Amino acid sequence: MHAPAWTLIVAMLLTPVTVSAERIKDLASIAGVRSNQLIGYGLVVGLDGTGDSTSQPFTVQSLKNMLAQLGVVVPPGLKPQLKNAAAVMISAELPPFVKPGQTIDITVSSLGNSKSLRGGTLLMSPLKGADGQVYAIAQGSLVVSGIGAQGSDGSSVTVNIPSVGRIPNGATVERSVPSPFDSSDAIVLNLNTADFTTTSRMVKSINNTMGPDTASAIDGSSISVRAPLDVDKKVMFVSVLENLTLEPGEAAARVIINARTGTVVIGSNVQVMSAAVSHGSLSVTIAEDTFVSQPGAFSDGNTAVVPRSDIRIAEDSGAFMIKPGTSLGEIVNAVNSVGASPSDLIAVLDALKQAGALKAELIVM
Repeated sequence: MHAPAWTLIVAMLLTPVTVSAERIKDLASIAGVRSNQLIGYGLVVGLDGTGDSTSQPFTVQSLKNMLAQLGVVVPPGLKPQLKNAAAVMISAELPPFVKPGQTIDITVSSLGNSKSLRGGTLLMSPLKGADGQVYAIAQGSLVVSGIGAQGSDGSSVTVNIPSVGRIPNGATVERSVPSPFDSSDAIVLNLNTADFTTTSRMVKSINNTMGPDTASAIDGSSISVRAPLDVDKKVMFVSVLENLTLEPGEAAARVIINARTGTVVIGSNVQVMSAAVSHGSLSVTIAEDTFVSQPGAFSDGNTAVVPRSDIRIAEDSGAFMIKPGTSLGEIVNAVNSVGASPSDLIAVLDALKQAGALKAELIVM
């Protein structure tokens, strides 16, 4: 049978637009001023029969260890029923400059076979950094957006993910991360996207405002800026610095194609040279039918239903010319006009690039 037609959505940015000025804080980040990831292990209790089963050995061991620390000794041969408890992993992000006593949000995820963490309470659990040090202590009641229901016949319905929850302000910071911000007479700006033009313009903008030789480029994505050593003055300096504006360099010419959805995104600097494209497609149509076969007169045969297949092959072709200055939007429309699919469009654009007619980077998702 004929393949279904694809719909191509084209987002074209081919019309030249005026590049607006952007702040440095939107284009770059300060080296060393970053967040840090934390991770921990804990127990969630108070579940309504949706906890881990007794087949999860780490949950049973964790529960016994916790009770032993609280002075409750569980006999060695006794296996606690864990319908209301679940082993979980805890993750959090420690923002820069956070101080002990402040709170951060945490995410709690089931580690065993718990069906839902709804209504559970996370018991006190340490959160460690990559260096193995404890930076926060987590505890609190979970907020779970997912929900699940199961019938007696085994059928079930789940909305969102009930085995993952969050605790807003669920961890208290116990240790701060040292920052090089207050111990150096220079800061380094790292561009979010490496670009030599943007780097050059940023250095020029800083030097024009802050004074000559204040900033110097390290490479295509980093800039060194001289700053006051006094912390109070440095904070004021960075406040002015990050609000300076400049026009970033234009992005490289790119054509991005999502083959699953048939979406094509075309950059503003894409150029197409003169070329000719010929497209041919092979259509195979298979129709299945049945007919009744009757035996001959006075024969001992039986009436039988016999399958019958009708197979037809047709080859269609189409061609179109690409002239200098043709937009990629016109190319997409031309490819659609000959009945091509997104995969055919990818092949056409790739052939144009190989022939040197497409002056852009081709990205297929």
